[in-house]
Amino acid sequence: MFSSRIPSDLTPNGIGRSLVRLRSLGIEVTDLTESNPTRVGLKYPEGLLDGLSKPSVLEYKPESLGLFGARVSVSSYLKNYGIEINPKQVVITSSSSDSYASLFKLLCNPGEAVLVPRPSYPLFEHLAQLEGVEAMTYTIEYQGSWKINFNDLRNNLTPQVRAILIVNPNNPTGSFISTEDIEAIIKLCHENELALIADEVFGFYPLTSQLRGPSVLDCHPNVLSFILGGLSKAVGLPQLKLGWIITDGPPALMKDALKRLEFICDTYLSVGTPVQLAVDEILKLSTLVTDQISQRIRQNHKRLWEISSQHSSTRLLPSDGGWYAVVQVQETKSEEMLVLDLLEQEHVLVHPGYFFDFPNKAFLVMSLLPMPDVFEDAVTRVLAHCRGE
Repeated sequence: MFSSRIPSDLTPNGIGRSLVRLRSLGIEVTDLTESNPTRVGLKYPEGLLDGLSKPSVLEYKPESLGLFGARVSVSSYLKNYGIEINPKQVVITSSSSDSYASLFKLLCNPGEAVLVPRPSYPLFEHLAQLEGVEAMTYTIEYQGSWKINFNDLRNNLTPQVRAILIVNPNNPTGSFISTEDIEAIIKLCHENELALIADEVFGFYPLTSQLRGPSVLDCHPNVLSFILGGLSKAVGLPQLKLGWIITDGPPALMKDALKRLEFICDTYLSVGTPVQLAVDEILKLSTLVTDQISQRIRQNHKRLWEISSQHSSTRLLPSDGGWYAVVQVQETKSEEMLVLDLLEQEHVLVHPGYFFDFPNKAFLVMSLLPMPDVFEDAVTRVLAHCRGE
């Protein structure tokens, strides 16, 4: 009776079942997988959401690609980071997931494919499958730093592939793609008549003092390109459900793409009016939140490096930015068993590397968002456990 696009087995895995059981017993679990910035003690500025209560929100004037004022606001926001775009290049969506769904509809017929990085965010497979599209993978390898395996990328360019997807910086490795590699990917797309999708939602969270990492938009791509962002990461407000797609590339091709995106967005109706009317004020106050997040992740990353470097059996892999860190530990048991032991014995939840399709073992993925005292205590217990202390 049900579509094969949905997994046939929706039973929670062992880690999920263990977490539910512990919480049902009233046992407090420290969550080092936390991805929700609204739950980690940040101070959001007063008046940040005042724009949601404007009288004009009662008037419904849908525009398929988003209210033009909202598109102007996104353009102005990106200009603060040295990215110059025309507001007409902006498409407003309800989230990055919504952006992906629209782009897969735009670019792929059922049964066609997009190339996605491995390791990377595990949601891609589900997002593609729900659109009747295959998520094929290309490898990002760790050799002292994370690099795209271009031989693997080229070998997977089958006739079914319609787009190459990059995540910059990668989630969870935190590795930025160099400008040179971005240009190489653009060249591959041009040679094979492919579109480029670039998820740059974490691009404004480098671990250094710079404002942002390299962007596809810096390279002025000569192929049809789509760059993703949104309030979830830009202002730490995932509940407001507003994302964006920046379109770029050859003008005629971009014009055709925007017409088709307008059809797709109109079919599914527009993003909520209140958040579109409020987005200008929200983005103008964004640095009051992003500065806190940047300071938090840098502080936690520094402390994680200090703790992990105390013993040769644990190693913090280099990272350029984003909200996550990857620690390699000794492979004394499966990643799932290790994570279960950490949950049951230390009452700390971390991600196993296989969630993100790491090709090797054993890796633990941790969020850098938790409050510093909570983070340090949990990380200390996790790494001591991994060392058998």
